[in-house]
Amino acid sequence: MEYTKIPMTPEAWFRHLFKSKAALGGGVVRRNVRDMERMVGRQTFYRELARRGYSAVENAGQVVVFCNAEDIQMTARRGQTLVESLVENPLRGFRGRVSSKL
Repeated sequence: MEYTKIPMTPEAWFRHLFKSKAALGGGVVRRNVRDMERMVGRQTFYRELARRGYSAVENAGQVVVFCNAEDIQMTARRGQTLVESLVENPLRGFRGRVSSKL
């Protein structure tokens, strides 16, 4: 079995990530999760984010790092089905079943 050579040290990977123009300006940077895990490891990555006061989100094999200490607010998400959108609400009279009048 042939092992893939890791091209840089974890310190160099973090330096490359956080010295980018976007990161230095308080913006966002994106990296492949597989590369992050291979280069520095998930726990080391989380510790470094916490040390810097940064946040990150992960989706579809990518991790997006917010290089600032601002709160993150979710503004859009996947579409919902009709049943998921009809949360039980006594004010609307919905009690867990869809009416045929809908």
